[in-house]
Amino acid sequence: MKNVIVVLAVLIFGFTFTANGQEKGKFRVGLDLGYTVPMAGGGGLLYYLEPKYNIRENMNIGLRIGGATMLRDIVYSSNTNAGSAKISVNISYVLTYDYYFKTEGSSFAPFVGGGIGWMRFASLDWETTADPEDFGFLGTRSTIAPVLRAGFEAAKFRFSLDYNIVPKSDLVNSQGTVIGETGNAYLGIAIGFYVGGGKWRN
Repeated sequence: MKNVIVVLAVLIFGFTFTANGQEKGKFRVGLDLGYTVPMAGGGGLLYYLEPKYNIRENMNIGLRIGGATMLRDIVYSSNTNAGSAKISVNISYVLTYDYYFKTEGSSFAPFVGGGIGWMRFASLDWETTADPEDFGFLGTRSTIAPVLRAGFEAAKFRFSLDYNIVPKSDLVNSQGTVIGETGNAYLGIAIGFYVGGGKWRN
């Protein structure tokens, strides 16, 4: 968690470029693919589609539609050939805002942003030695999930880090008994591209 905060702080405060951006009043659509780093350990894949509107030359708002599939808390013993992991899948709809910094005459533009949205997710606690009836399930549920992010764009390409603040949830077995708790927050590392948006203005 501390490393996540440090990375975001460096990206947010480490750029001292002159603010300048894309053309006001233009629409754009982005597509990002990447890797997730769950705070509970493990990894996974993320995928975002994000239509946006430039409300000013250095600001835009959008709707991030996407999801993530992750393996967390992975444990394996070579002595017994036994293992366990938590499998998580989510979909999300996040209202976003980005603010851009840009050097004059360059298409390189760092940005910071964030958003708030709705996330629907489910988890499974899986063990190779357990009876399937004892697997821990999280019934599909919904929650409000804030997002913090930062990164840069270069021409039509984009790199971003986003921290998805998702609350913990209980794990229950097939009889409905609570058998544990699972963390759901994760860091996303994504690359992608976008179309539209007009030209960067200098």
